[in-house]
Amino acid sequence: MSSIGQRSYDSIPPLRVAFLGLGVMGFPMAGHLAKAGHGVVAYNRTPAKAQAWVAEFGGQSAATPREAAQGADIVFCCVGNDADLRSVVLGADGAFAGMKPGAFLVDHTTASAEVARELAAEATRRGLHFIDAPVSGGQAGAVNGALTVMCGGDEAVFGRIQPVAMHFAKAVTRVGEAGAGQLAKMVNQICIAGIVQGLSEAIAFGQKSGLPMPLVLEVIGKGAAQSWQMDNRGKTMVEDKFDFGFAVDWMRKDLGLVLDEARRNGARLPLTALVDQFYADVQAEGGGRLDTSSLIKRLR
Repeated sequence: MSSIGQRSYDSIPPLRVAFLGLGVMGFPMAGHLAKAGHGVVAYNRTPAKAQAWVAEFGGQSAATPREAAQGADIVFCCVGNDADLRSVVLGADGAFAGMKPGAFLVDHTTASAEVARELAAEATRRGLHFIDAPVSGGQAGAVNGALTVMCGGDEAVFGRIQPVAMHFAKAVTRVGEAGAGQLAKMVNQICIAGIVQGLSEAIAFGQKSGLPMPLVLEVIGKGAAQSWQMDNRGKTMVEDKFDFGFAVDWMRKDLGLVLDEARRNGARLPLTALVDQFYADVQAEGGGRLDTSSLIKRLR
């Protein structure tokens, strides 16, 4: 059984690409690139994961990011955080050390705007190109090739990578210069934090009131309260199911980036800071690997 969903791909000339990081997002994203006809060399910190990817999709695996990047037209990356990103891009075994002049590195990690600007500057110094391109849509979006990608970087560079990234996305949009993609992802996470907390309180209130909440959600989902979170997580929150989607541990990492950036730019984020602490409560109760809709557990 394939680990990616069926979708069609626009026809573009096949490229040699590398993909660094084969987690729950990177594994299917790289799979879509292979299915679209590109020659993919995969790297993962745990070699067995790269070998499993090759067994399913073909292509090759490499022992280091540098080896994966050699000869690649585009290097895609999707790892955990700033430190992970630096470890696969910089240094003697990093991707930059193996990339050919003029090649592109597209980073889908949710990281800081600061590290995006740092890597963009280093890429320029080396005669390379860098785009920060965090994604939204979760594991299901990656599997189905329906991610939303927010990009920061030079407009001409973006134009070169956009049609390739569309093989695992439904929208790939440039929002500004280096770092702007990461800042847009922070805006996304601020919105999600508030929406999930509001939905959690609403469901908990309805259940305390004795209402048939699946029916209530169906009714109000046709009005102004409708949201992606309500459509996709509301009924499972009622059923106390939290075994899919984006984990609390990763949401806290993202909200930490948001709050650090807010301290730098002076933005006031009282609700976001509060919800971050609510997620800390879920972690303290052993729920770090549950998906973000588990926020409702605090209210029961």
